[in-house]
Amino acid sequence: MIETKAYAAQDEKTPLAPWTFERRDLGPHDVQFDILFCGVCHSDLHQITNDWFPGIFPMVPGHEIVGRVVKVGDHVTKFKVGDLAGTGCMVDSCQVCENCKQDLEQYCLEGNTQTYNSMERDGSMPTYGGYSNTIVVREEFVLQLKEGVDLAAVAPLLCAGITTYSPLKHWGVGKGHKLAVLGLGGLGHMGVKFGVAFGAEVTVLSTSASKEDDAKKLGAHHFIVTKDPEQIKAALGTFDFILDTVSAPHDFNMYLSLLRTNGTMICVGVPNEPASVAAFSLLGGRKSLAGSGIGGIKETQEMLDYCAENNIVSDIELIDIKDIQTAYERMQKGDVRYRFVIDMATL
Repeated sequence: MIETKAYAAQDEKTPLAPWTFERRDLGPHDVQFDILFCGVCHSDLHQITNDWFPGIFPMVPGHEIVGRVVKVGDHVTKFKVGDLAGTGCMVDSCQVCENCKQDLEQYCLEGNTQTYNSMERDGSMPTYGGYSNTIVVREEFVLQLKEGVDLAAVAPLLCAGITTYSPLKHWGVGKGHKLAVLGLGGLGHMGVKFGVAFGAEVTVLSTSASKEDDAKKLGAHHFIVTKDPEQIKAALGTFDFILDTVSAPHDFNMYLSLLRTNGTMICVGVPNEPASVAAFSLLGGRKSLAGSGIGGIKETQEMLDYCAENNIVSDIELIDIKDIQTAYERMQKGDVRYRFVIDMATL
C-alpha cells in the first residue's frame, strides 16, 4: 500500500482537515503520479455535505488533478516516469458495455468509478480524490498533458472544461448560432471561452450586473442581467442554445422562453432541488430540455489537445490547501474568478 497525505472530511458536518491513508499498490496497468495541482469544483462541496446523496466517509474530494508520473505498472505503454499526467471525474468503468465501447465511459451502463466518493471496481475500498499528494489510476483513465502549459490553469479543464466542451461539440454549436451561457462561474466562464472559440455569437445571462466587464473580457458579445424584466423581454425567442451552468435552484420556464423555435437548453449545472418544467414551455416552439455530463476519455483528451493548441485555460485563483474552507465559503457566495486551484505543494 502507498501511504498518502490528504485533506479529508470525516463526516458531512466536519470541516476538511489533514488525514493520512493508504492507497492501493500499482497493478500492471496502473499509473502513479504525484499531484501538483487540484481544482476545487462546486461538486466537491455538494458531496462532502451530502447535498446529492449519502457520501462515503472519510472523503478526500478533488477531481481536477494534474501532476507528474512517478511509477508505472509493467504493462503500461502510454506513460513513463517523468511524464505529465491528469485525471478528471472518473478513474474506471466496466469498459465493455455499449457506451464504454463508444468512448462514452461517463455513461457506463454499470456505472463508472468516480475519482472520489465511489468504490473501486472490485469493491475493496473507496476511491479518494486529488486533495492529496499522490494518486494511482488505470492507464486508460489517465490523460496526457503538454509540457510548457500552465498546469494550475489546466487542472479545471478536467471537469469544468470537459463539462462545457462536450455538450457544445455534441450539439454542434458554432458559427451561425446564438448561444447563451447561463451563469458565469467555474463552468460558465469555460462555456463562454469554448462558445467563442467555436464561432458562436455568445451572450452571458447572469443575475450579477457586476460580471458584465468580465464576460466581455472572456469574449462574450452580449450580456443580459436576468433580474431586469425589460432585458429578458427583449431577449424572448432569441437563442438557438442555452448552456445552463447554474447549480442553484432557478426558473427553467423563464429561460426556456428565451429559446428560438427548435432551440435547446442544455443543463450541466446540478441544483440540489428538482426543477419544475411546464409542458407548455416546451410545446410552444418544439423546444428541447437536455442534459450532459462530462465527457469520455477520448473526448477529454481531444479537449485538452484543443486547449493546448488554442491557448485556452481556466481563469484561476491559486490557494494553499489550509485555506480550503475559506475557499468553499467564497465559492458559495460566487466570490471567485473563476476557479480555485490548490497548490498541492502546500499540503
